[in-house]
Amino acid sequence: MIFSRLCDVFLFLLCGVFGVDTDGLKSVSVMEGDSVTLHTDLTEIQRNDQILWMFGHQETRIAEIYKHDIDMHESNETFGDKLQLDDQTGSLTIRNIRIKHSGLYKLQIISNRGTSYKRFNVTVYAPLPDPIIIRVSSQCSSSSESSSKCVLLCSVVTVTHVTLSWYKGNSLLSSISVSDLNSSLSLPLEVEYQENNIYSCVINNPIRNQTKHLNITEVCQMCSEQTRSYLLPMIVAGVVALVITAVSGVIYWNNRDRDQERHKVQNHEGKIQQQYSVHTVIRKCN
Repeated sequence: MIFSRLCDVFLFLLCGVFGVDTDGLKSVSVMEGDSVTLHTDLTEIQRNDQILWMFGHQETRIAEIYKHDIDMHESNETFGDKLQLDDQTGSLTIRNIRIKHSGLYKLQIISNRGTSYKRFNVTVYAPLPDPIIIRVSSQCSSSSESSSKCVLLCSVVTVTHVTLSWYKGNSLLSSISVSDLNSSLSLPLEVEYQENNIYSCVINNPIRNQTKHLNITEVCQMCSEQTRSYLLPMIVAGVVALVITAVSGVIYWNNRDRDQERHKVQNHEGKIQQQYSVHTVIRKCN
């Protein structure tokens, strides 16, 4: 029994010196421009309690309460006046949070009950842009309108920690992700002209998503019109060539017929001239 009590006392002293991470590491996700509150889970701060908030791996002090006096460390260049500390609970609020405020937040609570810690891993996500769907015009099929295919490209720019996906109805067709800051993403999709399926391009992060629905008739109609715009000059050129060939043929055969008729006339005139010459010779001889 005495040994058990001694162990309890030792554990209490150990916790008071080194502290204990009571809740482990909590992950918090927030959109840039929103406000987020990191809670101490205290209902009321006692006069001699010390609440200390630190930021980053260097554990820079950013806010503190001791004996009900609040120190917001206004000289901190990272947050400026964005921090607010609850004087009743010690909870920390970050207003209009920015990407640079992502990181590790550490809470230290010192009271007559000992010292405890809480840690928060805050991830700030940039606002999601609307996906843009464009047609890759060089990929339009020209075989026939009924089998024309459109190759489309869904794109987003200046994004980080997002996934870009194509959906057919509720079924995922393809996706691509990026974690680098200020990256661009593009994802292709090939569809049949006059197809009745519903397609959508979705960009999402762990908090929100933005969806752009595909209007196949509108986008691929342009593809079909482009196909016809390529075919029409070819058809016109072909018709003109046929007309020229036909006219040339008619002229050729007409000229040939005239030449043959002229040759016949010349031959006939030649025969008459020969007969006249013969008759003239005979008369002279008589």
